[in-house]
Amino acid sequence: MLDRSFNKIIDLIENRKNNAYKKINEELILLYLDVGKYLYELQQNSRYGDKITTKAANFIKNKYPNIKGFNKRNIERMIQFYKTYKDDKIASTLLTQLNWSNNILILSNTHTMEERHFYLKLAVKERYSVRELNRQLQSSYYQRYMLSNGVSLKSTKEIINEADDFPNTRILDMYSLEFLDLPKEFSENDFKKAIINNLKDFILEIGKDFTFIGDEYRIQVGNHDYYIDLLFYNRELLCLVAFELKLGEFIPEYIGKMNLYLEALDRDIKKANENPSVGIVLCSSKDKDVVEYSLSKNMSQTMIFEYKLKLINQKVLKDKLKEVKSLIENRKKY
Repeated sequence: MLDRSFNKIIDLIENRKNNAYKKINEELILLYLDVGKYLYELQQNSRYGDKITTKAANFIKNKYPNIKGFNKRNIERMIQFYKTYKDDKIASTLLTQLNWSNNILILSNTHTMEERHFYLKLAVKERYSVRELNRQLQSSYYQRYMLSNGVSLKSTKEIINEADDFPNTRILDMYSLEFLDLPKEFSENDFKKAIINNLKDFILEIGKDFTFIGDEYRIQVGNHDYYIDLLFYNRELLCLVAFELKLGEFIPEYIGKMNLYLEALDRDIKKANENPSVGIVLCSSKDKDVVEYSLSKNMSQTMIFEYKLKLINQKVLKDKLKEVKSLIENRKKY
């Protein structure tokens, strides 16, 4: 009993350690901003120009060899860091909540203010590691998010600034499952096993609010047993989410089967305080018209999404997002 009481001491220690780490990280990011600002202004007012970074790095290395992290490359990053965010009030509240490595990843892999804000807020909200953040950047998560679920009906700036908790949990229209590393020929069972073996990466792709419940999840309807490929619970949506995995193109028959699953989940598994269950049919491809017709009179929460087993071409997604944004702007004029 006393041991359980002493756990409070451990909690206090851990909380203080975490607070100390956050404070150290905050001061480090502010330091890099200050150094970047100082050298940027010196660069603008000096005949040495770009040579300033080399001279500063050599000075610190020769005079103060114990000070680490101020080589030429890092100093150039500090200047770029300051230049990029010096007039950005939204970013200023987020930068110190991320470590230097994550800040540099975002700085190096984004091209617009909206995209930077998206990843800054996402990384803070989801507490991404460097590996997790890099994966989202490489898989064009921003572009896929913006092109999903009717998001493109608003301008990206309106979407990003419309809620304090943005990015909200959103189920994407297209999943990138390149991490499964499946062979050229595989079965639905192979597909399911690969997801289970790479569950951490799968949850990173579908959203960290998903909690895995089980595979081949048995439900009973009358005298018959049925098995849901993958069953999750989503903490943000407060509902069960059933995944059905299909290797080929979507066909309408999948809807009837998913409706049966969702009805069984809502009647027999769902708790009173939870929202109606959601179904996701993951197919390798889909005809939009067939999907629209199939879902037009469907009352259940079923969604049809595509998956890709290779990283989606970033240029294609960026061009598509530009095209959508252009259509939105033109629509506003009329």
